Amino acid sequence: MRNRVELWAFPFALVSATIAAADISFWQIGGTGVNWAGSDSAQVMIDFTRGTNSIQPVQVTSDTTVFTFLENWSPKKNPDELGFVDGERPRAWKGGSGSSRTTDNALNLIDGNGKTYNPVTSNSIGGEYYTIDLGVPVPLFRFAMSSPDEGFYRSDGTPLEEDAIPAFEVSMAPDTNNDVISTSEPIGEIITEARENVNPKITAEFPLQYVRYVRYKRKNSILDASTNESVGSSGTARKGTVAEFFLWGEGMPKRATYKTNIFDLGSVVNFGRLFWKITPMRLVNGVAEEAPDANVWIEVEARTGVDELPDVYYEFTDMGTRVIVDQGRYQKKLKNQSSAINNADGLGGTLTLTTRPKPGIRAGVEYDQDNWTFWSFPITASDKTLNLNRGSHLQLKIVLHSEHFDEFVRLDSLWIETSPILASRILGEVAELGQPNPTRGVAEVPLGQMTDFTYDLKADFTTGGPGFNALRIKTGSLQTEFKGLLINGVETAPEGVEVVDGDLVVHLPDPVTQANNPDLRITFASEVFDFARTFQGEVFNVNSEDLPQPVEGGDVSDVVGTNSLRVLAFSDANPQLVQDLRFSSGVVTPNGDGVNDELLISYSLFALPQSVPVQLRVFSLDGSQVALVERGQQGSGPQTLRWDGRDQQGATLAPGIYLLGVGIAAENQTDVQLQPIGIAY
Repeated sequence: MRNRVELWAFPFALVSATIAAADISFWQIGGTGVNWAGSDSAQVMIDFTRGTNSIQPVQVTSDTTVFTFLENWSPKKNPDELGFVDGERPRAWKGGSGSSRTTDNALNLIDGNGKTYNPVTSNSIGGEYYTIDLGVPVPLFRFAMSSPDEGFYRSDGTPLEEDAIPAFEVSMAPDTNNDVISTSEPIGEIITEARENVNPKITAEFPLQYVRYVRYKRKNSILDASTNESVGSSGTARKGTVAEFFLWGEGMPKRATYKTNIFDLGSVVNFGRLFWKITPMRLVNGVAEEAPDANVWIEVEARTGVDELPDVYYEFTDMGTRVIVDQGRYQKKLKNQSSAINNADGLGGTLTLTTRPKPGIRAGVEYDQDNWTFWSFPITASDKTLNLNRGSHLQLKIVLHSEHFDEFVRLDSLWIETSPILASRILGEVAELGQPNPTRGVAEVPLGQMTDFTYDLKADFTTGGPGFNALRIKTGSLQTEFKGLLINGVETAPEGVEVVDGDLVVHLPDPVTQANNPDLRITFASEVFDFARTFQGEVFNVNSEDLPQPVEGGDVSDVVGTNSLRVLAFSDANPQLVQDLRFSSGVVTPNGDGVNDELLISYSLFALPQSVPVQLRVFSLDGSQVALVERGQQGSGPQTLRWDGRDQQGATLAPGIYLLGVGIAAENQTDVQLQPIGIAY
């Protein structure tokens, strides 16, 4: 369970005092801030109506089909809008891709109208299948399908309301992958099927469960035999017509998603911590009540930029080069590039010609990395630093999670610290000492070995800013050593140096301002614990509450050619993920006397591209696992955790000798580094 209780970070009186002293302000959505309703660019199963400017998941009820709780449906597997992200829009499509054409539009079959349906055809039965993606897993217990309403007939006079599907199968899954979606195979568990069906209305009940994907597929049947003999020769349409699919459920979705518009903040600012206020809820006899123990949580991602759009749109010129165009022209005027066109050859046939790039043809879309950050890693706890670059525009993605059909989370409000920028921009680039221009343009060092680095820094004060007097480099290594400070190439003693939890903090002898803006170089030694490490940095003012400003990778020095804060690491061997396992004691005595009640465990994680779930595993001497305790997310580098001699249920293990290790949740137990530990009372 994560973040079960709401967090209101601090009293309003304290907020006001802090803001006045530090020039920190708060951008807020929800509560007294920006309205949730109307501020979304995408949302699935979000209810705006149950609270005062708050959001929560839509409650699914069995008195109507689930399709009515969803909006903005697409009839295509790959919707046309630019920037479509899986899970941010419900979809229903026919065959491999679907379209809005009359014969292929799957939305005809989920609109609740028995008078709209796709006409039967004489095409291959194997190509007649429909996939429904609800966007998020929803609690369902019943599927149904029916033929058209009365008043419609086949060419032979048969009423379509009696035109049953001779053979079919229906499958469903809570989640799946594109490998399955891109085939015509069952998308998960088959919930109903028939090979000789004469019933025009089909209903299938199943235990209440989370479902996101549903696939209906027409199958061959001996009842098709007479029709199949003529299909392909006379164009006779097959038997069987579907007009409507139905899905019924009860409860709250497993997750609901909300993506904001891009907000214009009015000026370029630095970002600090992210806060929110949530209320865990539970349905009791159908009525929502506050429930602090509900197993619910939210996760938030953010990105920021210094202009309006995170994408750059291109059009071909008559020379085959590219030119930037606005989003409106790209979407509404330009056409997709085609590999070939067919022209009349003048002799009654056709001639295939390869098209060339030319004006009026789309030349692609690229992410604007120069002006926009990528989406942050999901944040699952309030009062956490966003680690975003400066920006004047902001966008958020929010997911509301639940683990039970009757529990959900209401998000009342969300707010972010902001403060004025310290400089227009802070650029930095890192290199291995003595290797300023590596062959591949990026520093490459041995994994897990102490290496000397240079960290060049330059501030831009084009639009002003008060400046800074200290720098923090996040090395991720507790063994980091400061080597030196160069100001305009001259070795200079810093005002002070600290190494705290893998952060190297250097206090400058004089503030860097628009009037005093020297070239800075920090030299330090550190270990790299993963194959790709970004030495994130930030500048700040000592004894000031102003928010720090992140360092952005770029071209700082003519003598250094990396133009980046990224370092790559290599290893001749395939390193163990968990290394250097150490215990504070050889025995743990959980008897409450204050001596060795807890065991401090230290270790290092290697070669992880991002944070992963870590587990504490305990084995008896015969090899049986006697405890598996989840310890949350951790990333590469030195780590610690504590253990009180208890298993995952909170029960104290019996006295004796055990083997204890730390491992990654997704890895094999053989990868765990084990050491003996004693338990005594």
